[in-house]
Amino acid sequence: MSSTESPSVSAASVFPRAASVRVGEGERLRSVGLPGVTLSIRSRRPASQDLPPALYVHGLGGSSQNWSVLMAELDDVVHSEALDLPGFGDSPPPDDGNYSITGHARAVIRYLDAVGRGPVHLFGNSLGGAVTTRVAAARPDLVRTLTLVSPALPELRIQRAAAPTALLGVPGVAALFTRLTKEWTAEQRVGGVMALCYGDPSRVTSEAFQDAVEELERRLQLPYFWDAMARSARGIVNAYTLGGQHGLWRQAERVLAPTLLVYGGRDQLVGFRMAARAARAFRDSRLLSLPDAGHVAMMEYPEVVATAFRELLADTGESGTDTEGDVTDVTVPGAGS
Repeated sequence: MSSTESPSVSAASVFPRAASVRVGEGERLRSVGLPGVTLSIRSRRPASQDLPPALYVHGLGGSSQNWSVLMAELDDVVHSEALDLPGFGDSPPPDDGNYSITGHARAVIRYLDAVGRGPVHLFGNSLGGAVTTRVAAARPDLVRTLTLVSPALPELRIQRAAAPTALLGVPGVAALFTRLTKEWTAEQRVGGVMALCYGDPSRVTSEAFQDAVEELERRLQLPYFWDAMARSARGIVNAYTLGGQHGLWRQAERVLAPTLLVYGGRDQLVGFRMAARAARAFRDSRLLSLPDAGHVAMMEYPEVVATAFRELLADTGESGTDTEGDVTDVTVPGAGS
């Protein structure tokens, strides 16, 4: 049963998205209204209707479009949906203005509960990695496997390039940054983001660059754009300072789902040195190291990430092989170079 047919969301508003939002070949967009939040959902038609569901969660400043290429790579093994977190992509802000890691995780859980798609193969990048870690720890019944690409888990010594993102969460800094950069073009902004997020920005095609420029131009017109960015950045910083059972590393230890960890050697935002700690924290983990990748390996090396995910499926209940407790470190030297 599709989510638009599900009785659990029949009372909520489900309607097509605006034509101004880019929809890739084979994709569709819809909006799902839930109590306190409305989420834009990007989906693909699966090769078979009996394939297990997958849900993808993007990072800070990103959108469901960040997963389009990887989703297409996995058409034959999962039924893919990617959501725009509240205040990002084509999703409006949450009614309560809560952009914390917990608030975003609550939105993901609310969606999965409403449409009844769980348990899903859950994917998260950066901020989305922290969010999905919290989801997997709090609601193991909703998660089959967990794939984390450069997850934003607490670091004692953050990357120097990540400092501006942390500062964005300081009250007033977003407004100051907006004034200081008001003359910047969308092309300049996108170029800066890609230089920060990609291990090799030259891998970005001219078409992909232009698509990103058009999407940014659209989102800069939204009155809540910078507020969503600043509050979500503050949410990451606050999550880094939490201890006890609510700490993200403690929650990582509670994750029961088989976990694929993907780290890039050229990541300027999440330290590559954190890969080993993550592999120890998640009890059933596999580590994919990509020396040439940056912060968004699923966009830079989608074929390699897709292959690693297929291997994760083969290692789990799909093949009947019990690998609980194992840590497999797969390093791909010069992937795609």
